[in-house]
Amino acid sequence: MKLLTDELKKALPKLHSQEKVKDPLALCKFYMPLNRWVWYPFEFDGEDEFFGYVVGDNPEVGNFTLSKLERISEAYGLEMDTSFKPTRLSELKKVHEPWLYE
Repeated sequence: MKLLTDELKKALPKLHSQEKVKDPLALCKFYMPLNRWVWYPFEFDGEDEFFGYVVGDNPEVGNFTLSKLERISEAYGLEMDTSFKPTRLSELKKVHEPWLYE
């Protein structure tokens, strides 16, 4: 199953291009329906590597790969949220880390 469309591959900023952006924009969302894991890419190298926000046991900003997401998809049913609207990191953190804003 192809997780990332060619259109989205082109739309995602190049890896390392937003290093000075304090509040990067996530253009898409991948999630696992069976648990709370979510991946929000901010950048993509055009081949395999993303930089983005990952929400799992401990939410963090870091690198992850398309190939790993595809393996997870095959094994556990990872999906792309087709209703997701581009969202800034600060807004994502309010949803997934509300204790930071109390």
